[in-house]
Amino acid sequence: MQLGQELKKLREEKGLMQREIGALIEVDGAMISKVENGEKPLKREHLKKLGKFFQTSAKDLEILWLADKIDRTIIGEKLGKQALKLCYDKYEKND
Repeated sequence: MQLGQELKKLREEKGLMQREIGALIEVDGAMISKVENGEKPLKREHLKKLGKFFQTSAKDLEILWLADKIDRTIIGEKLGKQALKLCYDKYEKND
């Protein structure tokens, strides 16, 4: 939901409606509402266009998108936190 919160913040700062952002990336306003509320993910391909439109880093948006993807994968998993720590440790060693 981190990307959704950021998208909502950026949209509101520009005084835009959800349907206007939806039109930009060719989805309906209801989809943008679901993204902002953490109910649906955006496609990765939308991030570049949104970054350009909002004059923000597409890379930063992609990091939020990926964090949401990881969260959706491990949410509700009893061992999710431990699995995430293993992954973190693995990537820490490779940096």
